[in-house]
Amino acid sequence: MLQANQNPWQQEAIIIHSQRLLHSYQHWMGESLFDLSASPEEIAQNLFDAPFVVISHGTEPDPIFNYGNSRALELWELSWEEFTKMPSRQSVRDVEMADREKLLHEAATTGIVKNYSGIRSSSSGKRFHIENVILWNVLDDSEQYCGQAAMFWKWKYV
Repeated sequence: MLQANQNPWQQEAIIIHSQRLLHSYQHWMGESLFDLSASPEEIAQNLFDAPFVVISHGTEPDPIFNYGNSRALELWELSWEEFTKMPSRQSVRDVEMADREKLLHEAATTGIVKNYSGIRSSSSGKRFHIENVILWNVLDDSEQYCGQAAMFWKWKYV
């Protein structure tokens, strides 16, 4: 739980997770989203405040979102606390579930999927089309699989 006057990116666990997200992205893409020479705290704040959406979930049998930057929280219309308790499957309507499962499996097998597009739903039921999504496996410091992350710049309500 967040302490009073604390943003998610200020939590030690989120600072570490932000590093994993960005290092894993660099591992799979061969390029960085940000200059990684800044302090870990600055990097975590930059990721949280980025002009694009970044989300991730863990390795639970029914994976739970464990990160959503400010754009993601706005798009899904949830607080940090609500978002990080939600199974990631709940962001998809039943009719899109098979497509989502195929996407997650492909990323788990290859490490990364580029240029995915699909429909997602906010907490209030607003549907939005996401485009040019990059989905990658998140690796820990020992390069062991510890979840998946996605980022995208473009979305439109449908």
